[in-house]
Amino acid sequence: MPHVTIIEGPQGNPVYQVGRKSFVFFRTPRPDAVDPVSGERYPDVIVFWVPSESDKLALVQDENSPFFTTAHFAGHLSVLLRGSRIGELTLAELTEVIQDAWLSRASAARARTWLAEHRLP
Repeated sequence: MPHVTIIEGPQGNPVYQVGRKSFVFFRTPRPDAVDPVSGERYPDVIVFWVPSESDKLALVQDENSPFFTTAHFAGHLSVLLRGSRIGELTLAELTEVIQDAWLSRASAARARTWLAEHRLP
């Protein structure tokens, strides 16, 4: 994706930004995302911005989906994915999630240009 910069998060985790707005980042372990059996914090959570609440619901409502959310992210236009489950997505699915994340955070002009160059609506 164009105009992407990668900055280092507070604990050295990569944060992908467009126009200084994060659209994908690797989250540090937090108490709201834990293994239900062991209680251990997930060390591999990736956050993706989404365009709308309906897009978020479409990704998290199926309990078999690798995407999830937590109460901490209620009202926030993002979904979570454990890195250990990324292999459950096809390359096309992962590409779409990343493109949608970028489009949701890029400026309107950058988004229009990118969509026009790729002949997408």
